[in-house]
This record gives sequence, C-alpha cells and structure tokens, in this order.
Amino acid sequence: MNIPESLFYTKEHEWARIEGNQVTFGISDYAQSTLGDITFIELPEVGVEVAQSDTLAAIESVKAASDVYAPLSGKVIKVNQSLEGTPEIINQSPYEDGWLCVIELKDESEKEKLLDYASYKTYIEGLSIA
Repeated sequence: MNIPESLFYTKEHEWARIEGNQVTFGISDYAQSTLGDITFIELPEVGVEVAQSDTLAAIESVKAASDVYAPLSGKVIKVNQSLEGTPEIINQSPYEDGWLCVIELKDESEKEKLLDYASYKTYIEGLSIA
C-alpha cells in the first residue's frame, strides 16, 4: 500500500497536499484499491466553497459508488479535468495524476483534525485486521 509520508489523510481515505494556502486533494491508494476500477467521477465546480467534511465529489467504480469529502475548508480554484474522460487515472496514479481538485485554504487550524503518515498507516493496518 502506497502512503506518501508528506501528505495528510482522513479516516474516509482522502489525502491532502498542503502547499502554502493551496491544498490539492484526492483519494488514497487504499481507497482506490478498495473501490476497484473507477468508471466515473463527478467533480466540484470551480468557485464552490466547501467546509471540512462536506461532500466534495462522487466516484463510481465497478464495485460501488462513493462520496469524497473535503479534508479541509476552502474555495475550489482548480479541478482535474482529465479525470472526466479517463477516471481510471485515479487507479493508476492516485497521488500524482489522479488528484481531484485544488482549494484555497480557509482555515489552517483544521489541519490538526487530519492524520499524518504514521497515524494513517496505523489506521489502515487496523482496518485490515478487522
């Protein structure tokens, strides 16, 4: 399971890459492998304001449909348009080419509610045992 150490995570398996006041979001390698082959994604509109834990996007796969939640609050400033025609990019490269959107961070203190690498790794290992 690929878990980059430089990212932050949620218990719903979203990741966040924080660079200054911009945050790139996506779903984790664990999430994409659990979902299976991704067949469709509904991305948010640029300009939409989201609060932490709000539904941000929807993903459909051969196994299930799933909501994606905003790891942090802010305004959507960019979406990954290439996913609309080829959503399977998320399966192939969840942390690089398969990012979902970028927001302008509203409240940096929300970062404290996210999991770091070690915490997320421990959380996933606990799920595997259950």
